[in-house]
Amino acid sequence: MMAALDSHTINQTAPEQLATELQHILAGPSEQAAATLRAAAEGGVVQAQLVYGQWLLDGHGVACDPAQAVQWFEHASRKGDAMALNMLGQCHAHGWGVARNPFMAAYWFRLAAQAGLDWGMYNYATALSLGQGIAIDRPAALDWFRKAAALGHAKSMNMIGSFYEDGWVVAQDTTLALDWYLQAAHGGDFRGQFNSARLLLTQAFGDTSAGARGSAHDPARAPAPALAPEHKQPNAPVHESAHRPTQASVERALFWLDKVPDSATPAFMRKAAAWLHTQLPAMDAVAKAGSAPLRALIARYERHPGTPAPGAALASRPHGT
Repeated sequence: MMAALDSHTINQTAPEQLATELQHILAGPSEQAAATLRAAAEGGVVQAQLVYGQWLLDGHGVACDPAQAVQWFEHASRKGDAMALNMLGQCHAHGWGVARNPFMAAYWFRLAAQAGLDWGMYNYATALSLGQGIAIDRPAALDWFRKAAALGHAKSMNMIGSFYEDGWVVAQDTTLALDWYLQAAHGGDFRGQFNSARLLLTQAFGDTSAGARGSAHDPARAPAPALAPEHKQPNAPVHESAHRPTQASVERALFWLDKVPDSATPAFMRKAAAWLHTQLPAMDAVAKAGSAPLRALIARYERHPGTPAPGAALASRPHGT
């Protein structure tokens, strides 16, 4: 173990040993861990600067101080750390420790994207697709979402699915939309899981509610940016369920709906439950078990509080929803 929790000792410790020591300390009492993180941050350890900034945002082991968190992210960004760049974008996007500034948020997201961070790519693509702080450029948004998806970024895969479903820039293609939603679902994205189920139910029943398709901002859908013309992808998903019989589609939809509450936000849970209510008549008419399984899921959605989004988790924040 390190002899003392000060920046001098930290600077004399080999990086490999320091990483091991920090892992042990982070697993201990939060107040002690926060003191060690601050010492490491002051010693110039970038990962410590990032985590300590995160803790300052969340008030974990230390008093909540978003303005000081921004300062630590700035320290890490000067060393070119991509996550620090992304976190500065988050702070400007949401007004954490600085005045809310969509233009500056897009600036930092662009730098994070150019540094190769998948979350930076996602956040910058979202800004481009929705005109948040910068002019709308949907073909460019396509490129960044695809780059992030190629790195395994599940939320970007879900966004690509939305573009195909809505026909933004690319030709409308619900088969490809379902493929991308399924890949996002397998990656653990709750919107991808719900959208997969929604298209599978639509496949089984047809459009049973006026709001099922909706706009790019349908409550049951992720906000849809736009994509450039179609081209082959090295990680293009396989057609898992595009033409299965009705009952198989229903069973697959129920499988994905069961997973949504594990990570969905409270607001999404409420909107999803409302949409599922519109599917009950069709489920009674078509599904072997009637609507009982769907009703059970709806009840679970309505009583489940959802998963509160952390203040700005370093490895998991998209654009605030």
